[in-house]
Amino acid sequence: MYFLAIIFILLMFIVLLIILAISQIRNAGIQVKDFVSFIEANEKLDSLYSFAQRYDKMSPQEQIIYLKEAEEMFDAFDKIPETVWEDEHDKYSKVLDAYRDIKVMRWNEGQQFALQESHKRIKPKEIKFEKT
Repeated sequence: MYFLAIIFILLMFIVLLIILAISQIRNAGIQVKDFVSFIEANEKLDSLYSFAQRYDKMSPQEQIIYLKEAEEMFDAFDKIPETVWEDEHDKYSKVLDAYRDIKVMRWNEGQQFALQESHKRIKPKEIKFEKT
């Protein structure tokens, strides 16, 4: 009987702590759903940070996955005040820099491909010279 009383008191204490945590999150102007996605994004930040160290060695498929995962992480971080995650700011910055570099690199590759394709479409007999 004594053991059940202790378990009951501990469960009530845990429930009170959860309610207190939820109220603190709401008082900070954050929705609980956004906070949970932020926690998941914070875990994702660590893996993206390790990939950011070697983004130039990624395959095109890995780069696409990296971009998608980074965008999801950025969305989650944007919903949370920066004061909550200021200790992770350096990692966030490195992931953001790698994200930008990959986007620029992929954009440049796309521009080069488009330019090559436009040159292939022009055939010599299509060019008309005017006599002056």
